Amino acid sequence: MSMTSDPGRSVASRLAQVMFSFDAEHDRLSLAELTRRTGMAHATVRRLVHELVAAGVLEQTEDRRFVVGLKLWELGTLSPRSMPLRRAALPFMEDLHAALRQHVQLAVAEGLEAVVVERISAPTALGLVSQVGGRLPLHSSGVGKVLLAHGGAELFEQLTAQGLTAYTPNTITDPELLRTELAECRRTGFALVREETSPGAQSAAVPVFGPGGTVMAALSVVVAVDTVNLNAVVPALVAAGRGISRGMGGRRAGKLPGPL
Repeated sequence: MSMTSDPGRSVASRLAQVMFSFDAEHDRLSLAELTRRTGMAHATVRRLVHELVAAGVLEQTEDRRFVVGLKLWELGTLSPRSMPLRRAALPFMEDLHAALRQHVQLAVAEGLEAVVVERISAPTALGLVSQVGGRLPLHSSGVGKVLLAHGGAELFEQLTAQGLTAYTPNTITDPELLRTELAECRRTGFALVREETSPGAQSAAVPVFGPGGTVMAALSVVVAVDTVNLNAVVPALVAAGRGISRGMGGRRAGKLPGPL
């Protein structure tokens, strides 16, 4: 019997499965789509969805699809990994955005991916593959490489063991080449990425340090290729990263995680 149809599962786990069916790429789902994504019986999903709507966790749109409700969004903003970090980061992100008029984004590590927790963009800026709440690969995005570089050997081994997806011809998929690049990222304090996740996009990223010198997030600027000299952006980006780190009670680590 599949886990999704296991009658011994708790109601809470089933409710959670319905809620976690939503993500940045699937933010409006019909009852049929929720049934497919959860693997549960249609009648069960219908009952759970109605309970979530009654509680304000989900909301139903005019086209009879379901979206995340305001109450769930409010709860999510209280995450200790998100709210204090975003509050400390926003003034520095706004300054970078005012100067560059490009994407400025903040991300944290979640499993084997990076999750975007805040972004400021200009209407005319380059289109990106992910939104706030969306996920980016660790091995090919600017924020991802910073988080991976400071994530330790175990994270690196887990990621490379599953294989490195080539999103573009420029994506580094050789573990040893990636290892070398991450070492350089730790040495210099920043990462530069050119068209490794999306054609036409390049980014510069720096770490945000928390208490004890651990890297708790990564800050990046994302621009269209050949529109901005990323090396010229790095000093302002580094200064912003340090400012956010101070706001989080952090400092640059004297000793980084063990060699990759």
